[in-house]
Amino acid sequence: MQSTAGPRARFVAGGWMLVALVGVPAVLAAYLTAAGLLRLLPADMWWQSLGATDFADPRQLLYRDAFLPRLAISLLAGAALGLTGTLLQQVLRNPLAEPTTIGTNAGATVALTIATLYAPWMLEQGREWVALAGGALSTLAVLALAQGRSFSPVAIIISGLVVSLTCSSASALLMAANREYSEELFIWQSGSLIQNGDAVVLGFAPWLAVAGIAAFVLLRPLRLLDLSDEGAESLGTKPVVTRLAGMTVAVALSSMVVAAVGVISFVALAAPALVRLAGARTLRQRMIWAPLAGAALLWLTDRLVQVVPFTSEIPAGVATAFLGAPLLFLLLPKLRTSPDRDGAMLSSVRRRSGWVYLLAGLLAMALLLCAALVVGRGAAGWHVASAAELADLLPLRAPRIAVAVSAGMMLGVAGTLMQRMTGNPMAAPEVLGVSGGASLGILLLFVATSDVSRPAMIAAGLVGALASLAMISQTGRRQPIANDRLLLSGVAVATMASAFSAVLLASGDPRLDTLIGWLSGSTYRATAADATIAAVTAIALLAVVPLTIRWLEILPLGEAASRGLGLSLFRVRVILLVLIAVPTTVATLVIGPLSFVGLMAPHLARMLGFQRALPPLFASAIVGGMILVLADWAGRTLIFPWQIPAGLLAALVGGPYFMVLMWKGRQ
Repeated sequence: MQSTAGPRARFVAGGWMLVALVGVPAVLAAYLTAAGLLRLLPADMWWQSLGATDFADPRQLLYRDAFLPRLAISLLAGAALGLTGTLLQQVLRNPLAEPTTIGTNAGATVALTIATLYAPWMLEQGREWVALAGGALSTLAVLALAQGRSFSPVAIIISGLVVSLTCSSASALLMAANREYSEELFIWQSGSLIQNGDAVVLGFAPWLAVAGIAAFVLLRPLRLLDLSDEGAESLGTKPVVTRLAGMTVAVALSSMVVAAVGVISFVALAAPALVRLAGARTLRQRMIWAPLAGAALLWLTDRLVQVVPFTSEIPAGVATAFLGAPLLFLLLPKLRTSPDRDGAMLSSVRRRSGWVYLLAGLLAMALLLCAALVVGRGAAGWHVASAAELADLLPLRAPRIAVAVSAGMMLGVAGTLMQRMTGNPMAAPEVLGVSGGASLGILLLFVATSDVSRPAMIAAGLVGALASLAMISQTGRRQPIANDRLLLSGVAVATMASAFSAVLLASGDPRLDTLIGWLSGSTYRATAADATIAAVTAIALLAVVPLTIRWLEILPLGEAASRGLGLSLFRVRVILLVLIAVPTTVATLVIGPLSFVGLMAPHLARMLGFQRALPPLFASAIVGGMILVLADWAGRTLIFPWQIPAGLLAALVGGPYFMVLMWKGRQ
């Protein structure tokens, strides 16, 4: 009797927890909805206005064509995301899988952005097909990159992060080139549930119904994926076909959500995770309760953003990102990781440690700096400046070039320090969220005050970068700091930074143009003061890092070996974290948060043969400086008289480069 009562009691308790998980947000959302309706229209007119709308009454029009469709789409989109997350997590055996973290949303978004700006005729048959094509392509790219590591959770999330950052860079470049549409595009991309009529609701509902039926038809074969592939095959199912079918339903459904309302972050992660924690153990239970939880969460979130006192309404997707990022940190300790084999992606190269190669690199960088200074493009075409012309051009070009080379050198050194400290060749300030943390601190400063000075921005960025590093270090506290969880925690920090930028861009702030340029990684407004700050920081960093050589030689050996050789790991890591945070903050301030230089430069230095600790530091600095100088020069000349931000151009090159590295690693 006792053994039967225990499971039965847990089952009953789990059922009540699930009801509470869905019911409490739903009741609160219903109360806020009723209060909003009463402010708009008397209760005795609700039914009449729905069936026979008086088009001469603005209140009834708002009720019929704005309020009710928005309520309906929040419920439908939330349910769709809950089902999507459940399917993806089951198919990929990954508790962190959802459309944002595996790149589906980013692909759908960039496809719709391209179509909206340059090929609106593609939208004539509906936005859904364009979103589906983009989401499918980006998801296929993620799966192809993760295949070499047997689709492990970490490999999929990291691949999704890289694909998402690349697509985000492309979207940001498109919006920077089309400033007149940038605010509207940012609001849409941030997940706005604002409706104008019921066309979106009526178009989305059939997709959700078909996807729901298909998901439950696949229930039995999907449930067998809990077994090994051999076990599933012995029971008469084909795991590859099942995964493909489940992924097709999930990608289609998430792409439809993007087409309907933009990117709604983390609901697809939160709903399945919460119902699992509340007691939904079986796949059938999760497929029933997760859509209900997703609908209730998005409904409540949408009602809350409408009552928050803000100058303009915060998009619902931004609000869900604020909730989802902390949830991701909470789930990271429960993630099972596989042994790190990413180091295999680095080809074996001939080792070089001679300083003669560094001198050759310095000469090449000096020649590039001179070329960037004197070679340009004007109304008459390509032109090499004379000595007399150079006197006029120097005040314009010199600060930009100095900022670019200094930022590139700082990011290159910071990336090398991070990879040596963590023992992970994928670590970089941009990937681990350090750049995101610095930009988050600067964005918060924009919110807090109207008078933003350079010293204040440096201080705010430094606080944000150190806070990001502290959270990342806390994530790996119970395990070696090289653990793959460090990479995944960067997803949360980067997401929160993106959410804050979306809030500012949706606020109508008069500094919007400056903010967009900075977020894009622009050197347009570089001043002599910026150049001085960046150059002094870079020189100081290069003077200090040689003192850390012994630590950098020992740390890759592992925590036990490092302790055995007498290193005080806490003190060493704190010093290294400061050496990473300060230059990353300054580089983020002067060049913006979008760049893959911190990842590319150390890899290129190793590919050139620099293997020991000290030469790669200087080689990474040289390579990083050359990358950003070249990106700034190319952005200034390629599409003259318009310009491409250097950070965006570097990110658009760095994203595919990282994908190539991962593709080589899988082979």
